[in-house]
Amino acid sequence: MFYNKEKRIHYLGFNDFWFKTVGILLISLLTYYLFSNPFRERPLLGMFINWSVSLVFSTIDWFIIRYLMILLRKRFPALKDSALRVFFFFLSIVGTVIIIDYLGISLVSQFTNEDYNFLERSQALLSIILISTMTMAIYEAIHFYIRLKKSIRDEEQAKQAIVQAQLDALRNQAQPHFFFNTLNTLRDIIDQNSKEDAKEFVDKLSDIYRFLLESGNADLIALRDELKFAKAYIHIQSERFADNMKLHWGIPEGELEKMIVPMSLQLLLENAIKHNVISKAKPLTINVIAENGKLRVNNKIQPKSTKLPSTKLGLKNIKERYRLISNESVELLNDGDQFTVSLPLLKKSAQKKRYEAIDH
Repeated sequence: MFYNKEKRIHYLGFNDFWFKTVGILLISLLTYYLFSNPFRERPLLGMFINWSVSLVFSTIDWFIIRYLMILLRKRFPALKDSALRVFFFFLSIVGTVIIIDYLGISLVSQFTNEDYNFLERSQALLSIILISTMTMAIYEAIHFYIRLKKSIRDEEQAKQAIVQAQLDALRNQAQPHFFFNTLNTLRDIIDQNSKEDAKEFVDKLSDIYRFLLESGNADLIALRDELKFAKAYIHIQSERFADNMKLHWGIPEGELEKMIVPMSLQLLLENAIKHNVISKAKPLTINVIAENGKLRVNNKIQPKSTKLPSTKLGLKNIKERYRLISNESVELLNDGDQFTVSLPLLKKSAQKKRYEAIDH
């Protein structure tokens, strides 16, 4: 672990090569300045030797304390153990500084014939302990900062997992909803039209479900693709209503690459067909227009006297999916005569950020 760079970075939270190198040099200069009186006249060689001794002490202290810090982080990884870990870390700093100072001065005294006196060294030791503690506190601050970022990232990932699960559930609701209504349409065609019409309807339905399978896992698709799907759906509905149902499309070419929730336009068209009278006496006209960043679906209200069974998924499903995917909302307007729904046309950059990698 001491020599393995990846493991060190794992426990330290960052590559501390330059922090360590610069820190050791600064501490060695600081301790030399505090305890050697560099302004007193002395030979240059003597000054260099004294600083070199300070550098050796600082290097040994730093590496041992840093190693003990990694061991303690490995032994007490939980956030709830932080106070205990910091307490033991402080004790390790005190113990390391005292032991290294004793061993180092004892070794130097072999050449200077001076005895080690703990009381005389106590002031120097206290200063070194304080300097070492403040330096190692930077490691701790970085460690807590990295853990905070990781905690935020993990929380964001958890939220994203929930949002994705909700989107999957809504998407999975929409497809059976569509299947339920198309089966009702097929039943009406079988009752009212020839077998050939029913066969053609099934062929078109097969094309539509091929599209659903290809785009079924997408949260957003291009308006161009949604229009292709919606027009295929209208084509099979025309088997029932012929000229009694008319669609006016007003989609500029520049809007076709914008993004939309899959099946949202089709669900709105389905609702208009399902809840309004469509006959020779009362033909239904549906307008689909893209402008000002919105896709507007509008029709005259022609309520049926009897209501068909409903899964109650349409508008609620679309609103919820837009809420989860973007900051834009679906607009609904019912003035008693006209019913209008406006869907936001999104850019890819407008989609809410699901996850951002954090570069430690």
